Amino acid sequence: MTQTRTTLALAIALASTLGLSACNRDRGTPDETTPPPATAPTAPAPATPAEQPPAGPSVQVTEIVLGTQASDSERVADPKTDFAPTDRTIIASVITQASADHSGELRARWTFQDGQLVEESSQRLDFSGPGVTNFRINNTENWPVGKYRIEVSLDGNVVQTREFNVVQ
Repeated sequence: MTQTRTTLALAIALASTLGLSACNRDRGTPDETTPPPATAPTAPAPATPAEQPPAGPSVQVTEIVLGTQASDSERVADPKTDFAPTDRTIIASVITQASADHSGELRARWTFQDGQLVEESSQRLDFSGPGVTNFRINNTENWPVGKYRIEVSLDGNVVQTREFNVVQ
């Protein structure tokens, strides 16, 4: 049965090919005395958007540094990923680099364990060159022991995350 179908398919393909070649028969073939038809020179087609390299973002979050204190330059002074339950403030220094001036929103979303929201805040900023933006979470009580995460978004798009722990 498979051989019959294959034979039938080949016969149909052959008949189609012969039919198409017969359609071109009336055009004739140019001989050596007949010059080819003149064609206008064609300019290269403009590049389509898919062919152009995508424009890179004008602002990038290059790093998130966590700690309990920031220096005069706003950057976390003593980076760490493990905190004590008694650390009252945890700071995230979000390091950015702007290749062009850009106004946008930087957002920090802090979560505990399986996604329980601890804090969410945002800052509207004018980016230009390198920069540091700090986000903080505070707790007057002891932090629960476990895994935490900070997710940083730029203009609504998550651009970087950092995990940290509160340990005994």
